[in-house]
Amino acid sequence: MKQIHEMSLEEKIGQLFMAGFQGTEPSENITKLIQDYHIGGVIYFTRNVKNTKQVYELSRSLQKVAKDAGKLPLFISIDQEGGMVARITEGVTLSPGNMALGAAGDKEAVYQLSKIVGKELRALGVNMNFAPCVDVNNNPLNPVIGVRSYGEDPCIVAEFGVEAVKGLQAEHVSAVSKHFPGHGDTNVDSHLDLPVIAHGLDRLESLELVPFKETFAHDVDGVMVAHINFKSIEPDNVPSTLSKRIVSGLLREKLGYEGVAMTDCMEMNAIIEYYGIEEASIMAIDAGIDIVLISHTFERQSKAMEAVIKAVENGRLTMEQIDRSVGRVLKLKEKRKLADSVATWDEAAVLVGCAEDLAFARSVSEKSMTLVKDSGAFLPLAADQKVLVVAVDPNVATEVDETLATKVTVGTYLKAALPQAVEVSVTVAPSDDEIARIVKQAGDFDKVVVVTYQAVANPSQVELVRKLAAGFGDRVGVVAMRSPYDIGKFPEVSTYLVTYESRALALESASKVLMGKLKATGKLPITLLDTRVNNG
Repeated sequence: MKQIHEMSLEEKIGQLFMAGFQGTEPSENITKLIQDYHIGGVIYFTRNVKNTKQVYELSRSLQKVAKDAGKLPLFISIDQEGGMVARITEGVTLSPGNMALGAAGDKEAVYQLSKIVGKELRALGVNMNFAPCVDVNNNPLNPVIGVRSYGEDPCIVAEFGVEAVKGLQAEHVSAVSKHFPGHGDTNVDSHLDLPVIAHGLDRLESLELVPFKETFAHDVDGVMVAHINFKSIEPDNVPSTLSKRIVSGLLREKLGYEGVAMTDCMEMNAIIEYYGIEEASIMAIDAGIDIVLISHTFERQSKAMEAVIKAVENGRLTMEQIDRSVGRVLKLKEKRKLADSVATWDEAAVLVGCAEDLAFARSVSEKSMTLVKDSGAFLPLAADQKVLVVAVDPNVATEVDETLATKVTVGTYLKAALPQAVEVSVTVAPSDDEIARIVKQAGDFDKVVVVTYQAVANPSQVELVRKLAAGFGDRVGVVAMRSPYDIGKFPEVSTYLVTYESRALALESASKVLMGKLKATGKLPITLLDTRVNNG
């Protein structure tokens, strides 16, 4: 691997950037970024994924582009957190998400699942995973973290986060703990605007920073810095990503972290609307960031690198700063053996989505099912009962989830086992007409299962549940497909089951609980808003 003293300024700057691109094969833009701009890595999104063999071929092709051009091997990264945030969902072992793992309460399972995910990613040529998310979810109104957190207890989040790091890195996939210094207590999505947190350093030390310090102590390869302003540390309203006080001061000097520090995507509104890509990239590297992530736009990616080169040439950035960051990047590439030859597809295929790994993920999903309330009169659903399943369609794309499309529903499994089960689908925000039609239809059934999705943020879903509960009492049960906080909006519901995600495995596990084939043993890793609700 090329040494730092052998590199030109342009080659060094390129190593400090990671880029996203369009398509399922190497595009003209990403090829140009590798060959001409010397970028250090790429990031995959759902737009880059068709199936596992294609991902394998794409990874191999990108590394070949780099090798043939005489460039350093690439970091190939992905957000494969598990649960609701995963870019590869078919043909792999998709881990339950963090809050489901928190509910299952099994830290050994976190290690094993992370090791499985690491093994499969590495087989597909992916060598860096932007996980684990070690934010402490202490704000029920958080629009971007929520079930991506292990829970509200910083010590448990730390313990589980460490197991995730160990599991991924045991398979030579770099783990990246995020979102430093902590995104758990925000009520603004940094994709949309700049969140501001007013807590002092004492509070950060006792809560938000606890999991980060533990992952640092266990040699996590990378840390992703959030686009959040911590007012008490950075009074100038600068996002943490661009703040010397946060990156060089808190992260490097106070906490002593020496691994690779990277930004969250620099095209989020919290950055792009306030600074522009060129200025933000210079500020990030000046703050002490090692890798700048620009996920989408070639024009911004190329302009950012050109701006940083000029900033070195005119003295705004020093060569010492650049060399320090490049040194960390090269050291990690060497550590994770990025230059090693990739296995053949036949060798890789047997490592991905194997039956025993899928069975293990299923067992953990089943352990996560959390029955928050049980009237005693609703469960189990029986074969001789007429059951109406009212399923909210969760197919809503967001910046984080990208797509929530599911090929199955709770009703898919119930209809297969219960001869008189009927399913109706409603939108995330059902209309008055939809609500009236379903309430009328429910009168013909013995039991009504309402499967909600983020009802806490959708008043018309709440209205649907409340009208059904008012009309049919304990004949109505709710399955919350994502936010466990939904019940705070309809505490009168007498039976309430939480899955923490709308992935197929979770919905299958929920159906087993509903039919009495599985006992729900999960425990809420968060405190619900309504004190009339408890966890068994």
